[in-house]
Amino acid sequence: MRTEKSQTPQCFVLRPQSYQMEYAMYDDLVTPELLARQILDFRQMQSFAEDPFVIVEGEGLHVTDHTGKQYLDGLSGVFVNSVGHRNRAVIGAMAEQLHTLAFAPPLAGTNPTALELTRDLLDFAGSGFGAVKLLSGGSEATEAAMKMARQYHKQTGHPHKFKILARYGGYHGATMGALSASGSWERKSIFEPLVAGFLHVHPPTCNACPYDHTLDECRAHDLFTCARHVERTILAEDPETVAAVIVEPISVSGAGFTVPPAEYLPMLRAMCDKYNVLLILDEIITGFGRLGTKFGGDCFGVVPDLLCVGKGMSGGYAPLSAVLVQEKVQAAFLGTPEERREFHHGHTYGGNPVAAAAGLAVLHLMRDQHLVENAAAMGTVLRAQLNAMAERLPGIRNVRGAGLLQGFDLDPAIYGPAPGPAVEAAAREHGLLARIGKNFVVFAPPLTIDEAGITMMVDRLESSIAAVAV
Repeated sequence: MRTEKSQTPQCFVLRPQSYQMEYAMYDDLVTPELLARQILDFRQMQSFAEDPFVIVEGEGLHVTDHTGKQYLDGLSGVFVNSVGHRNRAVIGAMAEQLHTLAFAPPLAGTNPTALELTRDLLDFAGSGFGAVKLLSGGSEATEAAMKMARQYHKQTGHPHKFKILARYGGYHGATMGALSASGSWERKSIFEPLVAGFLHVHPPTCNACPYDHTLDECRAHDLFTCARHVERTILAEDPETVAAVIVEPISVSGAGFTVPPAEYLPMLRAMCDKYNVLLILDEIITGFGRLGTKFGGDCFGVVPDLLCVGKGMSGGYAPLSAVLVQEKVQAAFLGTPEERREFHHGHTYGGNPVAAAAGLAVLHLMRDQHLVENAAAMGTVLRAQLNAMAERLPGIRNVRGAGLLQGFDLDPAIYGPAPGPAVEAAAREHGLLARIGKNFVVFAPPLTIDEAGITMMVDRLESSIAAVAV
């Protein structure tokens, strides 16, 4: 059995004093007083300041904190570092662009690098996409897509279509519209009331079905209540008031790790077509090779009307996201200035040339290094190793996912109802970063990872879980 429990991991080997001294430069910054003055995402800063985690550098599959301790990045930062840390090709492309043009005002026009990214992105996506709205982050992309859906219906003779249908447990961003579409109360109840016109249905959590079905039952009797309830909700609300359905192909949020059955998304696609509802796929996490396909929709054989992408799009080297728009939707926004049919939406850094240069470099790396194919191949390796770990350790349940986005649940009967924080702390001790929720673990390493890297990642996780189980 592969394990590091009885070994000293390489990242903990004592380094020479001169090496450790390199990190002393951060001592004046990493202080409780200054840490408490910075507001981090979803985190209580008082407790964080007492036990800080400050990353100072990265290389390939690893990152290093302010003490010189190294970690295997099993989460690609936060699903973003698709081509690894300190990738020279991306850095070089951005540096070259900085020497040419660092900013171009989007209100006035565009720039050659943004145009080149638009062309290559549409070529990469195919499937009838005819236009791109370049933005800076995931919340901007989902917000823009939902606004576009509403404007589209107004400009195509259906002005009463405004409602957005989303799922409980989904997460679409932190801005008010995106948060309104999100379905986890923990992140939004404090801001209520939110934006009107957002509805929610239960997600396809086959490992804990809200309708008390099993997947075998659904397939044997064509139940799929999770999908059929979407149609029932559209009908109950009046189809002439529903503008769009927004879902993530695979969802990773505080509410859990949701991987739908193969039938789910095609059923949603058919329902949206039937009632003239736009299907928005939020692929901020699942896009750009993460599932071993170009986009998550490809994994399930579905093409959306609006495709939201981000995170791995720039490899984490610059804030970059986009909405890819089907030609039929784009046609509704073409006209004369007097008609005012243009998309009434914009952000200061949309189409930023330096961010676009990073996106172009990542696209070229995906093509030249066959990273989508590598994600598929390494995903097979990861699944096999997670299944093997589940046979060795008790309480590892429901191994699932696709490509390099895979994980499992921890049985509460063995690990308790919320073992996540303890497992995450143990993983840090063993030099591993992963997405660890209350009772689930998810891996999403850089698409450049090889089998040796996956073995190291799974070994460290196994040691971490075993330590908690004891």
